[in-house]
Amino acid sequence: MSIMWKYLDKRSATIAAIKDYDAMQFIINSTDDEIRRTYEKMSSVGSPNWDGTPSSHNVHAGEDRILNGIEEIDILKERYRQAVEYMDWFKPAWEQLTDDERYCLDTFYGDGNTYGSSAAYYIAEYLHVEPPTAYKRKNRALDRLTVLLFGKS
Repeated sequence: MSIMWKYLDKRSATIAAIKDYDAMQFIINSTDDEIRRTYEKMSSVGSPNWDGTPSSHNVHAGEDRILNGIEEIDILKERYRQAVEYMDWFKPAWEQLTDDERYCLDTFYGDGNTYGSSAAYYIAEYLHVEPPTAYKRKNRALDRLTVLLFGKS
């Protein structure tokens, strides 16, 4: 185990992981369509100019388009691999939280990102508690998720 893990701010890393969840889910859901569009773009023929002049002075424009498409597909596949790796790491810990804990964390740090006093009021209303108690519940949920993701500190 590397010494840097001792100094890693696990709480901030947990918050960043919560914020990344929706983006990673989007990557997983959309990558197949993006790869399909890239293949179509690679195999399409360039538009002809009706005036008879060449559209490019680059005689290798077709090959360049194919190479660029291959590079783009490689990037998409790597991004997809990282998103799947993230989900394999994050989702089991997320699913071990209670519904109330997930609601608290999602309200504070999720895609809506309503961090601040309004998030505490939403949580307080949902859980039927006072706002200071809502902050405590959020902190306990965050601590629990941090332990589930990174282990004891």
